[in-house]
Amino acid sequence: MESVGRLAGGVAHDFNNMIMAIMGYTELCQQAIEPDHPVHKWLHEIGKSAQRSVLLTRQLLAFARKQLISPKVLNLNTTISDMLHLLQRLIGEDIDVVWRPGENLWPVKVDPSQIDQVLTNLAANARDAIQGVGTITMETGNATLDPAFCAEHPGAVPGNYVMLSFSDTGCGMDPETRAHLFEPFFTTKGVGKGTGLGLATVYGIVKQNDGFIRVNSEPGQGTRFGVYWPALPDQNIRPEVKELPAKAIGGSETVLLVEDDESVRAVARSFLTSLGYTLLVAGSPEEALRLAAGHSGKIHLLLTDVIMPGMNGRDLSRRLLEVRPSLKCLFISGFTADVLAQRGILDDKLSFLPKPFSRAEFSRKVREVLDA
Repeated sequence: MESVGRLAGGVAHDFNNMIMAIMGYTELCQQAIEPDHPVHKWLHEIGKSAQRSVLLTRQLLAFARKQLISPKVLNLNTTISDMLHLLQRLIGEDIDVVWRPGENLWPVKVDPSQIDQVLTNLAANARDAIQGVGTITMETGNATLDPAFCAEHPGAVPGNYVMLSFSDTGCGMDPETRAHLFEPFFTTKGVGKGTGLGLATVYGIVKQNDGFIRVNSEPGQGTRFGVYWPALPDQNIRPEVKELPAKAIGGSETVLLVEDDESVRAVARSFLTSLGYTLLVAGSPEEALRLAAGHSGKIHLLLTDVIMPGMNGRDLSRRLLEVRPSLKCLFISGFTADVLAQRGILDDKLSFLPKPFSRAEFSRKVREVLDA
């Protein structure tokens, strides 16, 4: 399992760059033709396939606990309630969803997108296990685990938790299936009908957040997953209010774009040009330093890849800040969280955007950094 995780982290950077190019050029093509053009629907399908590829990469990274996350203080009831409509669409109309939120739930600190991933994968697994008419039941509640409980349940640590119970009336599992349940690429589905990454992803996310997961299942008796998220020590902390994304707008500032991957550089340049920015474009840190030294006007933003040959983006920003102290910086990368952490790029004070990203995400982040 560790080897698979290392493999996932190793391919993620190159794969994200390729998907970035596919998504970017597809979006640019869609903007260049009329919506009723016959090619438009083909481009839409290319975009959907690219998004599925992004999801597959994120599943691998979630299993390996190497995906980039942005934890937020949240109330699990609110997050699940926001997902109910999407979950119902995922599982279909034949399956009833029963939602029983617990009262006075303690806050947790988790990336909301990870909660979405856990719910989506558990729901898809339950749908396939039911195969027709059935019921999925979700419940939440506070739980304080003592040493005696933890001694009987490997992986559990004493403390306060918020528990999510996810059960279904499906076919259930035998002991052999349960023994391999969270292994990557293990699946009981037919060829081409599953990647075997769904529950491995759930396991990786829960472990990445210092939680643990239990499963109870018997053939013909359905399945129940119990997911335990650590509660915040200060249980009076209020959950963060979810903000709506700002409208995508451009600007007229000067941006120094530094990216060693030719395809990603071309896509980012096209995005920025279409948004009205003035550009200085470099394929390496050394070229960026030369461009900055020869530019007499103000450079408002350094937009740079993190890991490049010769010099990384963090060192490049330090060099430029010595002579341009008002310069603002936005870092982009397709590398995994552990690689970036080793290079100090995951500092909360730094502005960062992971690849791949859409034009709308990109434009909002650039504007956010410039206006900060």
